[in-house]
Amino acid sequence: MLNLVLFGPPGAGKGTQSEKLIEKYQLVHFSTGDILRSEIKNGTKLGLEAKSFMDKGALVPDSVVIGMIGSKLDQNKSAKGFIFDGFPRTTAQATALDKLLTEKNTEITAMLALEVEHDELVKRLLNRGTTSGRSDDQNPAVIENRIAVYNKETAPVIKHYDARKKFKSISGMGSISDIFANLSKVIDVLNK
Repeated sequence: MLNLVLFGPPGAGKGTQSEKLIEKYQLVHFSTGDILRSEIKNGTKLGLEAKSFMDKGALVPDSVVIGMIGSKLDQNKSAKGFIFDGFPRTTAQATALDKLLTEKNTEITAMLALEVEHDELVKRLLNRGTTSGRSDDQNPAVIENRIAVYNKETAPVIKHYDARKKFKSISGMGSISDIFANLSKVIDVLNK
């Protein structure tokens, strides 16, 4: 089973590349935001629990998110693999995900981290802000804060996977097709 964590700062191109990877390798996409919305919409026990935290403006606890991921894994037992986009965001989440996958007799194959220069991230996000209408992509100060939060709180997850020899740095510079080719070369070696 091919299980990938697609990783990188805001603006690295994770969403664009995950769509291409899902199609090429026939992977099931794990977006924690999508899973949360689906569980809430379907009124599941975990969805109702998550909604109670969200209604108070609180973060949904890792245990609830991991439970939802476990449920989605169970719903897709015949999948060729999974791609995790935007999760795990902390070392605690990475550890919990590893434990869950071990219980399901699988594991993360690799963390593919898209490496993009700071100025390019800002440029991409500002460009996305003009085309998407997302307000968080239109303000340079907000963009700088998002990148700083990523570097402080999320980037340490790299150490978790590097210690397990599962970290792969991928150039996220260049065209969409160049970046996809870089990702595919690494995955094709892992997927033999």
